[in-house]
Amino acid sequence: MHPLDHLTTSGRPEAPALTVNDVTLTYAELDAMVGRLAAWLEDQGFAAGDRVATWEPKTLTTCLMPLAAARAGLVHVPVNPALKAAQMQGIVEDCRATMVSPRSAPEAWAVRWLNVDPAALEGDPLPPSDHDPESLVALLYTSGSTGKPKGVMLSHANLAYGADAVAHYTKITPETCNLAVMPLAFDYGQNQLLATWHGGGQVIAFDYLLPNDVKKSVAKHKITYFAGIPPLWHQLVRLDWSGGEGASLTTLTNTGGAMTEALLGKLRGAFGDLDVHLMYGLTEAFRAASLDPALADTHPTSVGTSIPHSELMVVREDGSACDPGEEGELVQAGPLVSQGYWNNPEKTAARFRPAPAHSEYGGTAVWSGDRFLRDSDGLLHFKARADAMIKVSGNRISPDEIVRVAEVIDGVHEAAVTTEPDEQLGASIVLHVVGEGDNALIERHFRLNAPGWFMPQRIVWHESLPRTATGKTDRNKLAEMAT
Repeated sequence: MHPLDHLTTSGRPEAPALTVNDVTLTYAELDAMVGRLAAWLEDQGFAAGDRVATWEPKTLTTCLMPLAAARAGLVHVPVNPALKAAQMQGIVEDCRATMVSPRSAPEAWAVRWLNVDPAALEGDPLPPSDHDPESLVALLYTSGSTGKPKGVMLSHANLAYGADAVAHYTKITPETCNLAVMPLAFDYGQNQLLATWHGGGQVIAFDYLLPNDVKKSVAKHKITYFAGIPPLWHQLVRLDWSGGEGASLTTLTNTGGAMTEALLGKLRGAFGDLDVHLMYGLTEAFRAASLDPALADTHPTSVGTSIPHSELMVVREDGSACDPGEEGELVQAGPLVSQGYWNNPEKTAARFRPAPAHSEYGGTAVWSGDRFLRDSDGLLHFKARADAMIKVSGNRISPDEIVRVAEVIDGVHEAAVTTEPDEQLGASIVLHVVGEGDNALIERHFRLNAPGWFMPQRIVWHESLPRTATGKTDRNKLAEMAT
């Protein structure tokens, strides 16, 4: 059976597979509905490899489309529903996609729109496919915070290997109940569906407005498994969980940014002793590394080691392997590496290059541009993106290092860093803070606990930090606000 078709039959036929808006499908119903949606797509006159896009919150359509489009031989383009119409239009026109959405199409747009209710489809389901596992099946567009969004090209094999990897190292089982809150246009958000089905568990597809909505859903569904990003964790730990609402939780997985020791401690305080996976990954190669939860409290600055199907190398500029403790660029090889950027050969050639000579997998690797070191125990430590490093008085600093210092201060709930040009220092650090306290307390803490070049030149207080469409801290917006 094709590796993606296998996902709908991974669980017991009568076991719950997906809950959306209080409608629950068993695995047997999931397989049938994916097949019927795939048959409907096949009847719409598409050619093999045509793109179909979805642009709405988590519904049956958006949750089933990754597998239905794959079975029909099409390419799915999930568009974040938080994006505005102009941003969505740019993505859909870039890849010449047909939009499958109940929203109305503006008359001026040269985009084909279709509307479908999978629950109303009654035709015969399309049977499992025999498509080439290396053929294109999805385009995931990056957020575009530094320019025009790029469509990362993923094959059937990429998605299948990603589902297998995450199900394996986070130990997803038929008893797993996963509250999937991240956007399905986010690589790890979509994987929450596929990995959970790979392990035979249940997905609760959920969109929330307020952090308390998440708390209520965790309690209602007795959630065992939950994936999030640091901004969401910061919001959740400020809620009162003393009523036992999180008692069912056994596994948390962190993505989308580094988790500080202070935040990890607050999670422990809210939820007790459960498995916390500190991870790292690129959209261009899905997940890369994860830290064994048993090491989270003793090695909180590490993202661990390679996950299954991933080979990670820390290399010098000439591609040779760095020694333990030596900082270099992280390069990833293996079947999780995507096929490059849609219709962008120049940027593809810059990021996707032959693997270093010492690679075991060989072939094409993704050169991340991120700075890492591997310690004497073989654990990986993220330092910073090469283009995000701050240079103050000749010292190179990662913004994350400054945030780690700030977030252990009493009263500081969340922090972020931007910079301003400084003729004498090279860069002037601006610390953005959510919480209660005063500048003097923060400055005193930095003087006592960090080198002098970590000291913020300005401290800006916020009620909340601005977010990108994927929920990450919007540092470009923070920089604008600071000026």
